[in-house]
Amino acid sequence: MERTSIVSTGSNEAARSGKRAKRLYFVRKSGIHGRGVFAARRIAKGTRIIEYKGERVTHEEVDRRYADEPETDSHTFLFEIDDRWVIDAGVRGNAARWINHGCNPNCETVEEDGRIFIEAIREIPPGEELTYDYNITLEERHTPRMKRIWACLCGAKKCRGTMLARKR
Repeated sequence: MERTSIVSTGSNEAARSGKRAKRLYFVRKSGIHGRGVFAARRIAKGTRIIEYKGERVTHEEVDRRYADEPETDSHTFLFEIDDRWVIDAGVRGNAARWINHGCNPNCETVEEDGRIFIEAIREIPPGEELTYDYNITLEERHTPRMKRIWACLCGAKKCRGTMLARKR
C-alpha cells in the first residue's frame, strides 16, 4: 500500500505520558478521486480527526485568485466558513484537503469559532477512506450540466450522483 503522507494524532495525553501517539490517518491514492485520507487504526465515533487548515481569505479574494479557472473544474480546496470567510487549503493546507466527498459519509464537518474540524460520525475501521458530504451550495439552478460538473464518484449504494447540496 503506497503511503504519501503520515500524520500523528498529536494527542496531549500521549505526550504527557511519554508515549508516542499511534497514527490516526494517512494519505494515499483514492478509489474515489485522486488522493484520499484513510484510517490508520480504528477511529471511534465522535473522534475529532483533523482541522481543515489553509489560508483564511474573503470571497472576493477567492474570486480574484480563481477568476481564470474554467467553470467546468470541480476540483477545489476551498471551504466556506460563512458569508465573509473561506479557507483556501491550496495555500498552507494540510491532509484534510484530501478527504473526499461521500454520499454515505463516515465523517462530518463541525464549525467552531470560525475553525472547521472533521469528526467521525460512526466507528471507522482501519483502512477505510474518510469521507464527508461536501454539500456544495450554488446560487444558480442545479441544471443537469451543473450536476455533471459536480458529479459524485463515491460509489455508495444510494449515491445521489452529485456533490451539490439538495435544494430545499
